[in-house]
Amino acid sequence: MPGEREREQDRERARDRGQARNAEPEPLDLVVIPGDGIGPELVDSALRVLGRVAAVDGFEYRVTTVEAGAGAYRSTGRALPENALDRLRAADGVLKGPVGLPGVRHPDGTEAGLLGGLLRIGLDTFANVRPMRLLPGVPGGTRHEAGEIDYVVVRENTEGLYLSRGAGAATPHAACDQLMVTRAGTERVVRYAFELARARSGAPADGTRRVTCVDKSNVLRSYALFRRVFDEVAEEYPDVATEHLYADAAAHDLVARPQCFDVMVMENFLGDVLSDLGAATVGGLGMCGSLNVGADAAYAEPVHGSAPDIAGQGLANPLSQILSLALLLDHAELPASGDRVRRAVESALLLGAVELGERGRPSGGTQSVTAAVCENLRP
Repeated sequence: MPGEREREQDRERARDRGQARNAEPEPLDLVVIPGDGIGPELVDSALRVLGRVAAVDGFEYRVTTVEAGAGAYRSTGRALPENALDRLRAADGVLKGPVGLPGVRHPDGTEAGLLGGLLRIGLDTFANVRPMRLLPGVPGGTRHEAGEIDYVVVRENTEGLYLSRGAGAATPHAACDQLMVTRAGTERVVRYAFELARARSGAPADGTRRVTCVDKSNVLRSYALFRRVFDEVAEEYPDVATEHLYADAAAHDLVARPQCFDVMVMENFLGDVLSDLGAATVGGLGMCGSLNVGADAAYAEPVHGSAPDIAGQGLANPLSQILSLALLLDHAELPASGDRVRRAVESALLLGAVELGERGRPSGGTQSVTAAVCENLRP
């Protein structure tokens, strides 16, 4: 884990990049991975929104497309082109559509063409950031109202139980996967969570900036280490409140008292499960964007699948992809543009221009949502 000197150097480089952009504006350099199934439709929608917000806010951008995912695997035998990681790392950010097709398999029968492990490990994007916000006009899975649910799940992204992907031991009668938690990996994701809390306005219930550590430290030593490191890092942030919850209690409270949460940080597997639970309270996975972020790279993506059964029919909800774009703009040092996109989404819902029907699908189709968001992207 970098020390304070290295972190300060990183901050200086970030400031230098920002000053350089202010002095001589450079086009925003984005890479797009259209993905599979409904992915290309959603990415096209997000790019239309990007074009509109760039016109309103007066910045230039360029887009490079990289074909990756299950379709690429079927055509080339590779889910990700050779040397693609270098291009992704060099970009200001990557906008990725959902990937995966049920019929594309490895010889052993497992699904081929998935990019999660390749990108998260290859780019060392150690934090998976998933905002959970109940917006007006969106029916959530609980009795809460718009504005009462507004928190962020920060999920460790490179270790935990999923580090055993493809590496577990198995016989016809038993199988074993290892849960790996390291001090360095925990320190950096916990520190990211505290920095995020400092930049937010606190939990809806009380306005308190708070980071909640979720674990099962009462059962497993790996989670006990996670909690211990959390407490050590928390001492660096006396201005941010802390809270501990076991994962089962957190699952309960995400339904019973979601308004009390601000930022939550947890191991990879727990974050995968609990963020999907949270999505159900804010209108489903189609309302949730995400950002995978590391020291040198970031990519944004929806948290749902590629839905090949409705691909090409214009039925999919593009809001998850559009909200992912907003997170990518934040990361690319254009937070005002990211906020403008989020406000446009909220306005389109509040005014009834976007209505979500059965299974979260927009009543007017994908293009109607895109048009409504663009219409509300005003100066």
